Amino acid sequence: MIATDALAILVISEPWVRLSPNSRSAEAYVQLRSTEGATLVAVRSDATAKIDIRRGATSRDSIEEIKLPPGETVLLAPGADRFVLLGLYHPLKLGDYVGIVLTFMSADGDVREIPLNAEVRLRSPTDDHLRGHRH
Repeated sequence: MIATDALAILVISEPWVRLSPNSRSAEAYVQLRSTEGATLVAVRSDATAKIDIRRGATSRDSIEEIKLPPGETVLLAPGADRFVLLGLYHPLKLGDYVGIVLTFMSADGDVREIPLNAEVRLRSPTDDHLRGHRH
């Protein structure tokens, strides 16, 4: 009998950032999926002093983590759960990229950091793609 350690696969897709009207903060969105389940336990960026994880469209209360059930996509999107980038160090403009690091913990306590670059946009990449195909 051969014992193997299977690693969970984390899929992170469509990261993007939308500026707030005051340009001092922004919201970041992404799609998250884990084959074995995981928990997002931290998020950070060199572009901002602090990132909160917030629930729903109007909540100002931050939460500590987001659970990723095995095989299910967790969507962070406008009007839903999201990352709020507070105290931006410099102004952002459309087309800029923001480096963000997501920290996940697996059920066995293994911690993984995954860096990503999120483009500053008006809409999600999927929304832009769909708008381009309307006639």
